This record gives sequence, C-alpha cells and structure tokens, in this order.
Amino acid sequence: MDMGLDMDFVRTIAHVAREAGVDAWREPHDLEEHLLGVAAMAAEFAQGYGAQWADVAARWHDLGKYRPRFQRYIRLASGFEADAHIKGEAGKAPHSTAGALFACEQFGLAGRVLAYLIAGHHAGLDDWHGGLAVRLEKPDSRDELNEALHASPPVGLLSKEGIELDLRAIPGGKDGFALWVRMLFSALVDADFLDTERYMDPGRFESRNRWPRLEALSSVFDEHMTRLAARAEPTPVNALRAEILRQCREKASLEPGLFSLTVPTGGGKTLSGMAFALEHSKAHGKRRIIHVIPYTSIIEQTADIFRGIFGEAVIEHHSNAEAEPSKENTPSRLACENWDAPIIVTTNVQFFESLFAARTSRCRKLHNLVDSVVILDEAQLLPPEFLQPILDVLKLLTLHYGVTVVLSTATQPALSSREYFDARQNRRGLENVREIVDAPDALYQALERVHVRLPADWNASTEWPELAEELAAYESVLAIVNTRKDARELWRQMPKGTLHLSALMCGAHRSQIINDIKVRLRHGIPIRVISTQLVEAGVDMDFPVVYRALAGLDSIAQAAGRCNREGRLEEKGRVVVFNPPKPAPPGLLRQGQDASRSVLHGVTDQALSRARFAAYFERLYHGCDLDKAGMGQLLEVDGQTLAVNFRTAAENFRLIADEDTVPVVVLYRGADGQDDSIDKWLHTLRKEGLQRWLMRKLQRYTINLHQREAQALLAQSDIKEVIPGLHVQISDWLYDPTLGLNPDGTPAQPMNTVV
Repeated sequence: MDMGLDMDFVRTIAHVAREAGVDAWREPHDLEEHLLGVAAMAAEFAQGYGAQWADVAARWHDLGKYRPRFQRYIRLASGFEADAHIKGEAGKAPHSTAGALFACEQFGLAGRVLAYLIAGHHAGLDDWHGGLAVRLEKPDSRDELNEALHASPPVGLLSKEGIELDLRAIPGGKDGFALWVRMLFSALVDADFLDTERYMDPGRFESRNRWPRLEALSSVFDEHMTRLAARAEPTPVNALRAEILRQCREKASLEPGLFSLTVPTGGGKTLSGMAFALEHSKAHGKRRIIHVIPYTSIIEQTADIFRGIFGEAVIEHHSNAEAEPSKENTPSRLACENWDAPIIVTTNVQFFESLFAARTSRCRKLHNLVDSVVILDEAQLLPPEFLQPILDVLKLLTLHYGVTVVLSTATQPALSSREYFDARQNRRGLENVREIVDAPDALYQALERVHVRLPADWNASTEWPELAEELAAYESVLAIVNTRKDARELWRQMPKGTLHLSALMCGAHRSQIINDIKVRLRHGIPIRVISTQLVEAGVDMDFPVVYRALAGLDSIAQAAGRCNREGRLEEKGRVVVFNPPKPAPPGLLRQGQDASRSVLHGVTDQALSRARFAAYFERLYHGCDLDKAGMGQLLEVDGQTLAVNFRTAAENFRLIADEDTVPVVVLYRGADGQDDSIDKWLHTLRKEGLQRWLMRKLQRYTINLHQREAQALLAQSDIKEVIPGLHVQISDWLYDPTLGLNPDGTPAQPMNTVV
C-alpha cells in the first residue's frame, strides 16, 4: 500500500489515515506527539489520585512502536491501526509490551503498576500470575524492548528525572489497590482513544466537551420545577412531595459522602434526588451526576424524564448496543461511552461491572466518576450475591475519589456492618450514612394510600385462568408477575384489549405502551395491564387495583406504589398478593419469595410498615453468600509482587447470572407501523459503521437475547449479524406488535421487512 511515505524511518509514526472523502493519505500522526499528547491528558484525568503515574504510563505505552518492525508495518499494511498487536504474522508488529518491561526495569516493584497499564492498553488488564508475569518473561518481549530502544526514542520520553512513584500513597492502601489501578488504567486508555481520535477524526474530537455545565443545568431544573409546582393540584400528596423536595435542597450543603433518601413510592424521589444532586454539586464542585437504575428495561423512562428537562445533556447508557468482548475492534472502542456528559443515566450492570472490569471499553469511563454524585435508584435491588464487593467499592469511591453516593429507595436495604457467630456471614457495610428526609416514619404514615391483602393460605397457588377471571372483574387493574413467560401466559387468558409489558419489548415500544397507559388512566378510561416487574421502578402509574405475584417484600412495596399513587381515591387502593401457579426460578427471585413468606406469615396489620423491611433484608442477606464470586480473594494484592487477578475477577463479576446475551435490533415502527426511525438508523449503521450517537439511538430498539436463543434465530435466518456483535431482525414474524420479540412462538401479526 503506497502512502507516499519514506521507508528510512526518519520520522516515527503512531497512526496514519486517509483524508475523509478523498483518496489520499493525511500527514502521519507523529509518535512523539502522540505520546506527549496522551501523557498530558492522562495526567489531567488522574489529577488527585495519581497524575504522575498516568503521565509515565502514557509516555511509555507505545514505546514498542519505535521498533523498525512496527514502522515498516504501519507504512506497508496499516491505516488507522490501533490493533496492530493482534494481527497475523504477515507484518505482525506487537508494541504494547516494550513499555511495560521498561517500566519494571526502571522502577522495580512500582514499575509493575505501570506494566499492568501499558501492557493492557489494548487487550485489557491481565492477571499477574499466569498472565502478565509470563508475558514479560518471554524472549519476544525482550526483543521488542531492545529493538525499540535501539531505535533511539527521544531522551526526554525515557527520562526518570523528577519522577517519584510512591506505593505508600495508594488511595485506600492495600484494600484500594485494585480500584486505583483501574482508575489509572481508565485515565490512560481514554486519553489514548481521545488523542487518536483527535488525529483520525478532528471534527468528532472537537465536538466533544461542549456540554453545558451543571450550574447552567441547575437553573434549567429550577425553572422546570417552578412550572411543575404551578400546575400541581393542591393535594396532600403534592404537599408532601414539595416538602421532600425542600428538604433535599436544604441538606445538599452537607459534606460529601454517603446519604440515604428514604421516600415511599410516589413521593417524588426521582426529581427530589436530582435537586439534591444539583445543589450538592454547586456547593462542593462536583462535575457530573450519575443516576443508576437496576433494570435495562426501565432506564428509558427515567432518561426520558431528565431529557425532557435537560435536553441532550443527558446520556442514556447501558449494555444493549455494546460489542461482544471477543469482537471488539478499534471502531467499537472509539464508539464506547466515556461518560464525559454532565448527566448520565445508566444501569447497575453497566455501573458496577465497569468498576470491576478489565476491558478497555468498560474501564474507559471510570476516571469520570471522580468528583461526581452517584444516585443509586432503588438501592434495595443491589444484588445480594455481589453485595460485599459493591459495598467495598462504594466506600473507596466516597473516601478517596470525591464521590457522593445517594441510596435512593422506598425500602432501604440493611447495608450497615454486621458480625455473626459464623464469621463467613459477616458484612463490611456502609457507615455514617446520613438520611436526607427528617422523619421517614412520619412520612410513610402520611403517604399510606393502600390496603394490602395477603394470601389466606400461603401454600395454595392461584392458577392463571382463575386469576384472569378475577382480574377481568375490574375495569382498571394492573397485574405484575415474576417472569416474561408468566406475563405471556396470563395475558393470553385475559379479555381482548388487555395490554402487555415485558423486557421482550424494545424500549421504544415500552415507552409507547406506558404512555398509552398513563393517558388512559389520566382520563379515566378503563384499562387492564399484565406486566413483569419492569413497571416497579421509574414508571409513574396510578391504578386503583394492583395484583402482585409473591416476590420480595421490596417488590411488593414497589408494586403498591403503582396503586392510588396520587391519593385520589375516596378509600385506600387495593393491593392483592397472590401465589402464582409455579414458584419463581431458583435464585434471587426465589430467595425473595421465601424471605417475604417468612416475614409476612401471620401478619394481620400493615404488611408494608417501614420497620418490616429491616427484618426482610437481614433474612435475605443472611441466606446469601455476599461474595459468591470470591472477588475479595481475587483482588487481594500480594504486597511482595503486586499480583492481582484483574482479568479473572472481571470475568467472575457478572451481575446477571446468564450474561451470555446477544443484542438484537428489532424492527419496531410504532403503534401504527408508520414510524421509519429504525430503518433510518439501520441504514446509517450499514453506511457509516459504529458511532456513539448512533449506538444511543439503537438502544431504544434493542433487546438482549440469551445466546442459545440468538443462535437458533441465526440458524433460521430470522436475524443476522450486521456488524460484529450486533444482530438485526430480518424475519417478518419475529416481533409481535403486542407482545414484542417472539423467539420461540408461532408467527403473529407480520411486520414489513427491512433487507
């Protein structure tokens, strides 16, 4: 490939690329310029927790590119080639080990920290034993370094003058080592991506960081809340919401750290929590607000609320449109999120798995957590089997990285430290958590709007036909079940016109159905809805009657929050808890059912009294291994070798048990079939490839399928892989306009097909 470049290597090259829309090569990206550019950015990102470490790692991360083999490769075989280290033998030019080995030789034990960062800046953080240690000992690694040094890199790049790397200053000491390395890694890889993008796509780079500041967004929010208050009916519920909002604003001046926001469902905690975050950010110089939600299936509801206030300053980010780890490439990495926006709405999976990740795309965002406000919405849904490492990392973030954490929920989980006779059950919890609301118990009494009917016989189940007949007697009713299969089976027993909601419907479809439900309820139009638990958080509905299949006590309380939400009924709303035909699948759902049955058995007074939740969560947590994946042991650092199992830990920290899922973009074209948005986004994807803004658009039309289901659909030619890791529906029957994706059912109402 003739790039018009000399082969005498007078200048060293980091990257080369074609001019956009022109069959000509751009002036090459100088290697020294790249290294210094990355170093400046990485040091800035890591300011406050390791700027000098990030600077040195950045200056040496591409040291191997000075070797003649790489320079020959990039002249003959490569355009923009950040993945040169994994290419085939023809022109093979690994380059990420030289700097790692050089760091170890220059700084001894401290150099191993740099080695993790440098050696992993493409492939991700590795385990030390059996991974990085073996790699550094290979003769090829020594050859790579020797060849790079023989090429005489600039002396200034290699100089140690003025550098003092102190392992005694690690934030959190030994317990904080693994998170600290990931935060340094984040600073390096994001700076590397951004400096590369600055050369490859100057327009895209210049378009970054044009977000409004939080101070400006705070004014926008205040104006919105003023308008909202002016339109609000003078009801007791709205008066209590106004009082909660006032207290959130008032408490925002308190020192950063750990807070709880304990507000019954329907108390307006989403907007009140945002008010606290904005005021707290102004008072203490916080840089962004990250709102974390348990379910992918409901993230768009909260994101829509915030976008309605803040516009494009809100980024909605979850895993649906991410490339599979094995199929990551340079474009997919550049398209990944680095959370540089002022307001992020994301999921538990995305947030916590990133904090324990090894992949560059997942770690890239971590440095932007520094000096942020993190609102953990529905905090009771933190997964018990990973609770201990989650609590540990939250403590580190609040103590050492300037993060304020708000545990926002109607049913606060039991997260304080506990010691048991069996030490294996002990919990290192969160201490000094400050409650934002002055008198939660009084608030709960004031907002009590429902009566809960429990099963008369805890051992007797209700069959679907019997339940459907009971539900059909109501003009308007919501029934919430535990699984998508249960939702479909019950829906099929219901009268015509009953609506269905589940995570097999894409976000755009769910939003349309939820909006229809709200409109009907607001105008008093009768409506029956069968749903999974996706309506239990972040979805504002107000039914007179709600049925809930037996589940965790927190889920029952969330379901009750969709009943008489505005307190408009003359009498209390009616919440009915029933035993479904089959128990929930083994795992957390089943454990929640069992814990609820134990706590509620024999109860004759208010089933959802606030005091009852502490007993429920203690029972739930005591029955779980709070570190089932063994993260504490995997991330324990050996002080003599600094050995940590980064890669193994990341593979083990999977919040969803069966995380082998495949994102499938479905052809949903609106209620009337006339919306061609998805066709437009798919056309852009095929024409222009992965782009971050486009991934955001596609998330609204994406559903995660289990690997086995996706493979079956691929074999039947019902879906196809349009880019690595992303599949698109091509059959005309796969997506039902009522039930959503139908991977194993019979063809329903056909939709038009996009080829």
